[in-house]
Amino acid sequence: MEAAPTAAAGGAAEDGLEVVVFPWLAFGHMIPFLELSKRLAARGNAVTFVSTPRNLARLPPVPAHLSAGLRFVPLQLPPVEGLPEDAESTADVPADKIELLKKAMDGLAAPLAAFLADAVAAGRRPDWIVVDFCHHWVPPIADQHEVPCALFQILHAAFVAFLGPRWANAAHPRTEPQHFTVPPKWIPLPSTTFFLRHEAEWIAGTLRANASDVSDAERTWQVFERCRLVICRSCHELEPRMFALLSDLLRKPAVPSGILLPLPEAPDDHRQSGSGGVARHQVLRWLDDQPPKSVIYVALGSEAPLTPENIHELALGLELAGVRFLWVLGKPAGSNKVAGPLPAGFEERRRTRGVVCTGWVPQMKVLAHGAMGAFLTHCGWGSTIESFAFGLPLVMLPFIIDTPMIARAMAGRGIGVQVARDENDGSFDRDGVAAAVRRVMVEDEGKVFATNAMKLKELVVDEGRQEQYIHQLEEHLRRYKDV
Repeated sequence: MEAAPTAAAGGAAEDGLEVVVFPWLAFGHMIPFLELSKRLAARGNAVTFVSTPRNLARLPPVPAHLSAGLRFVPLQLPPVEGLPEDAESTADVPADKIELLKKAMDGLAAPLAAFLADAVAAGRRPDWIVVDFCHHWVPPIADQHEVPCALFQILHAAFVAFLGPRWANAAHPRTEPQHFTVPPKWIPLPSTTFFLRHEAEWIAGTLRANASDVSDAERTWQVFERCRLVICRSCHELEPRMFALLSDLLRKPAVPSGILLPLPEAPDDHRQSGSGGVARHQVLRWLDDQPPKSVIYVALGSEAPLTPENIHELALGLELAGVRFLWVLGKPAGSNKVAGPLPAGFEERRRTRGVVCTGWVPQMKVLAHGAMGAFLTHCGWGSTIESFAFGLPLVMLPFIIDTPMIARAMAGRGIGVQVARDENDGSFDRDGVAAAVRRVMVEDEGKVFATNAMKLKELVVDEGRQEQYIHQLEEHLRRYKDV
């Protein structure tokens, strides 16, 4: 084994906290953990961000004024049979290998224990370790060094409540997909926390053991039970009664971090996209030539299970809708190719009013552009939060995890519509895509969605209010570290 990394972060003020953060190996988790780390460091706390070497190298740069209070510690991921070489995040593996990645991550127990022992021996015992949903093995290690753990859920609080702790699931067992098609009995509030039948198989699968030998539900329940504090990436303005309910349900404080809206990319960041993509400046230049509010941005994330048929129907639906579009057609995780070819003749027909990218684009800058009129999204919580910053109405095409619930919640707020799906298998077609896009972008109803989206922006995107959430979280970390 390599020598253990040196002690925890330096650079804190005298009364600052020493915090170690350790996210799951997915960039959809690492980026919110990094945003939380930056905000804690900005308040004079010392933060150590732990991950694997390749993941740390791929994180966006940290502002220079935070470098003294935010350090990065690499832990070498052990090899696991069946896991591709150099695979260190979910972006590096296909969906069927993610459980092997969890097994590899479990192999970080010894390096993490050595890191903590080193920190304690150097007189730098962390005040907290902030862990993710899958780190069920971290609290026992932390206990050996008298370091409390907090769970940071990058998800909205309603979905955390829907998952529920072990005791609630034991009192009201849910073992089959149909059991998840209604809100759980422990959520008495009027709620969109349920899955449709075609969505429920994923959540039922979290109860089953997988290639990592531990089910996701078991991982989460153990972390719930062993952590001292639960933090959710949300705020009271979005979920006004959920945090009190969640605190009662988990029998420990559940507190909001605020939405942790990421800052735009630095202006000198000129990364190029992958093969077939469009360079950063070209995307923005194309948008410069479009009329105000005329373009719909289409991005379904890197982990949405798109099939070739899905891509065909989405493409033809955008064509039928007759609107300008910027479509980021990402490659599936672990693949160098998109999920399937575009329909014959599509690229030639759309050339004057649509751009299809297969590489990286600066999403925040795209969403901020004056030509942008709406966002066709899978409703990942991170992307949904980013849409709040610019008051964009949504066309919603959710797939897995919490995205269907987020889509229903946003539809309930009147800021967009979902693409119509078949109730049995969840399939959609070009007509459903076109109808949803036109409702938001073309028809009079779209003005209502746009107005509601701007009202939500005004409610949620308030720098002073969001900073207050970080202040209150910091107070909780101080209050509960010695309980």
